[in-house]
Amino acid sequence: MDENSKQFDPSNRFFMVMAVLVLGVLVYFAGQLFYQQKIIDQQNNYQITVSGEGKVYAKPDIALVNLGVTTQGSTTEEVISKNTEKMNAVIKAVKDMGVEDKDVQTTTYSLSPLYNYTEAKGRVFQGYILEQDIQVKIRNFEKVGEILQKATEAGSNLTGNLQFTIDDPEQFKQEARAKAIEKAKANAQNLAETSGIKLGKLINVYENYSYPAVYDSFAKLGMGGGISETSAPAPVIRPGQQEIQITINLTYQVK
Repeated sequence: MDENSKQFDPSNRFFMVMAVLVLGVLVYFAGQLFYQQKIIDQQNNYQITVSGEGKVYAKPDIALVNLGVTTQGSTTEEVISKNTEKMNAVIKAVKDMGVEDKDVQTTTYSLSPLYNYTEAKGRVFQGYILEQDIQVKIRNFEKVGEILQKATEAGSNLTGNLQFTIDDPEQFKQEARAKAIEKAKANAQNLAETSGIKLGKLINVYENYSYPAVYDSFAKLGMGGGISETSAPAPVIRPGQQEIQITINLTYQVK
């Protein structure tokens, strides 16, 4: 036998070892990908989500209203002075009706130049305009109509967005939430019994809160048009009731 054929060739063994290692790495990563995909498929296929809705009806305990004063003038000093005088009169009228200082909040204070546009001269400076708005929280509903009337008589020429709401709705939210969870659990149990599956661990809870407010346009109340020579009677205010709604989604694993 040729002595050269018996001689060991280290390069051939090196390539064989490398080939085995590469193949092993490929097999390992392929197994990992398969395992991860299997877990994802199990998570997607072996869980259910059910929902329940809870509603509570409550009577509003506060009214929110926006009162504003708009003033025009030739100089900023004139506009600010006149507007401040009018707004102070409006705030005084509101407080004289029993509204506390903490329930009066400034929401808008905007001073800007005023222009008039004509074809002949284009943009012509006319002076300045100042708008100041406050939001008033009224706790005594029996005085709502009279407060609106007094504020208008005192100089409020921007009056609107009357809103009835609940100052602290948390207790009603808790009641609606409990009803929603109870219904969602009942729906899950009914679904399991009907379909023949077994519920596993609760793995996710999602809540959606809906609390629609009631708004009345002041056009209906005949307010916001300035002061008339003969004061109109105070409008009759009916706050009605509010619906507090919570939807609960429960996600269960399936055994």
